[in-house]
Amino acid sequence: MALQPHKSHLPPTLEWRDETLYLLDQTRLPLECVIEATDSVEAVWRAIHELRVRGAPAIGVAAAYGLCVAMQPERQAPRDAFLARLEQHAAYLDSARPTAVNLRWALERMLAHTRGTEARTGAEVYEALVAEATRIHHEDIELCAKIGEHGRSLIKAGSGVLTHCNAGALATTGIGTATAPLYCAHREGVPFRVYADETRPLLQGARLTAYELQQAGLDVTLITDSMAPALMAQGLIDLVIVGTDRVAANGDVANKIGTLGVAIAAKHFGIPFYVACPSSTLDLRTARGADIVIEERSADEVAQFAGRRTAPEGIKVRNPAFDVTPHALVTGIVTELGIVRAPFEDNLATLFATGAAV
Repeated sequence: MALQPHKSHLPPTLEWRDETLYLLDQTRLPLECVIEATDSVEAVWRAIHELRVRGAPAIGVAAAYGLCVAMQPERQAPRDAFLARLEQHAAYLDSARPTAVNLRWALERMLAHTRGTEARTGAEVYEALVAEATRIHHEDIELCAKIGEHGRSLIKAGSGVLTHCNAGALATTGIGTATAPLYCAHREGVPFRVYADETRPLLQGARLTAYELQQAGLDVTLITDSMAPALMAQGLIDLVIVGTDRVAANGDVANKIGTLGVAIAAKHFGIPFYVACPSSTLDLRTARGADIVIEERSADEVAQFAGRRTAPEGIKVRNPAFDVTPHALVTGIVTELGIVRAPFEDNLATLFATGAAV
């Protein structure tokens, strides 16, 4: 079953079609649009690890279907043997990237569903696996739309909105998280401007956010990361809205490297700083941001640009993919259940207990 969100200006981030997982290779955007078929669990792992599919929600959906790809050769196995192999493949996929909680969330949900199914054969458990992955996929599309509905009121006529990295349609299978309110406001004809940070070192803001917003007809301007505070000082930014890969129980937020600097500048200039994510990105098992494992990526991503070396040979390099923004800098967290505001520790716990923001 191929599920299509309302984003006809873009190719689908991923598709499950004819028992095959197809992924849009985002490392080749915006110059090339390449769809790859994955034929093994190792191929899915590499696609996640190498950022060909990226963004916390999209990673979760890809991992769910990745388990289906992994288990296709095991369909003739007895139930117990099937489930044992499923556990092994889930642990393997979980190792692809450590920071985004949606990866583990989706895998744990798939495992729980198959353990609870009454299916007796490997073939029957496989069908249950595909059905659950499809549900996760469909829910992601719906969650993005609801995030857009709840965040729409934040976008005022004539305002300037800054975003960082890509928390858009390309990071999900719907209309995005941070971009969802933008798409909803644009659809209603609200005039506003978007400023997209380029997001070094991999330029997801330039390659992906600027691309998708331009394709959708939004008024978008690309800036370097270091320009954001200057634009704030000039009064061009009225709102910041970003995505996140994990929110700790106290409201600390892990997002693409550079987000912390944006949040500090926004606080200095009195600009609201919002984070958008589905409730599956809220991790109450992690008490605070300092407990989040931050992925350290290859030095070549910093020391090279477009395949050409730009730093001295042998130079020491740090390349954390994410930073943590303390909850004191966060105005609110936009979820499919509503906007959560301080005190975050209490209100995030209430969100999970009641299914509604307070």
